[in-house]
Amino acid sequence: MSNQERVFQRLNELDIEYCLTNHQAVFTIEDINKLSVSKEGNIPKNLFLRDSKGKRHFLVVMDQHKKVNLKELQDQLACSRLSFASENRLAKFLGLTKGAVTPLGVINDKEAIVEVVFDIDLIGEEKLGVHPNDNTATVWLSYSDLKTVIENNGNAIGYVII
Repeated sequence: MSNQERVFQRLNELDIEYCLTNHQAVFTIEDINKLSVSKEGNIPKNLFLRDSKGKRHFLVVMDQHKKVNLKELQDQLACSRLSFASENRLAKFLGLTKGAVTPLGVINDKEAIVEVVFDIDLIGEEKLGVHPNDNTATVWLSYSDLKTVIENNGNAIGYVII
């Protein structure tokens, strides 16, 4: 079963309504915006980070128009210095590749190690667009349904002001 099929299976198991938009492979927010996919809803930016000791890993989900200050984020998360995690860590913890980073990657995080951190401005969004663990499609679902998927997997959820 492919990464994408596992996402749809989990969404169906949880009885979550979603829509799917297929598109060419995209690797950045800029790429997806060029395709006009974002006119359908809010496509958040996703950052996979780690602390300086490599003990804690964070998937930060934030509004695409915002820029994050890692020092301020580190203070809010009460952790050691933050940096971007390597592609090897991305594959190891979320089973994803660069360009396909998504909160739905937690489905591959069997031990629920990765902490998912939401920008508080995303709370209540009715239509968020995230990759289904593959950067050739966008799944549209509500913030509350996305949160349900993460909670169901057992991953910790945190909130920050970006």
